[in-house]
Amino acid sequence: MIVSSEDELNGLREIGRLCAVALKTMGAALEPGITTRELDMIGRKILEDAGARSAPELCYQFPGATCISVNEEIAHGIPGDRIVKAGDLVNIDVSAEKGGFFGDTGASFAVPPVTSKTERLCRDGKRALWVGLNQVRTGQPLANIGNAIGTFAKKNRYTLITNLASHGVGRSLHEEPTEVATWPDPDETRIMEEGLVFTVEPFLSLGGHWAEDGDDAWTLYSEPKAPTVQFEHTLVVTRNGPLILTLAD
Repeated sequence: MIVSSEDELNGLREIGRLCAVALKTMGAALEPGITTRELDMIGRKILEDAGARSAPELCYQFPGATCISVNEEIAHGIPGDRIVKAGDLVNIDVSAEKGGFFGDTGASFAVPPVTSKTERLCRDGKRALWVGLNQVRTGQPLANIGNAIGTFAKKNRYTLITNLASHGVGRSLHEEPTEVATWPDPDETRIMEEGLVFTVEPFLSLGGHWAEDGDDAWTLYSEPKAPTVQFEHTLVVTRNGPLILTLAD
């Protein structure tokens, strides 16, 4: 999607903020003893009360309003009876639609008490996202994003999951530009256009390189098995850098 009017931008801002508020509220509710289904219901209520619909349900018939992945799960975890415990690493991914516009955001949370290694991984996952976001500017190569995140990961001795990419979003959950790498990709030749809407969502890991299917049709696991975090924003490309749509305030 290329934003071409103030109305479109306002529609994207509204759904982006809603996704961000749901994510923030769910993160604040995370504590030992809560189930991932209860957590999902918090997000669902925020979205539905505001007239929005869960994008995974709407687009893919996903069995939950949000994706909640715990520890060994790194993406597309199904909300259910799993009980969150102290020390868990929980990723929450919220995407939704309202008025024909889509937003997508995510973050990983460590449930205290956690090891300093896990704490650092969460902090650096957020830093990796911002390293990528800072490459966004009209006329610049899309490849700059993956190259910058790759340099950051290598310097800090992390790996990146290289088959879970960022993507275009706006009028649908996944659209052009497809497969935006958050790792160095020598084949990436596209240029960022003014008004282009897409996500940046690196998966930073302590050893994982790949996302593998599990027993169900949705949940993904890192290969090799390793703690992994994901942080994500939806943005619009401008001459002055990224206009981030998924901020809660």
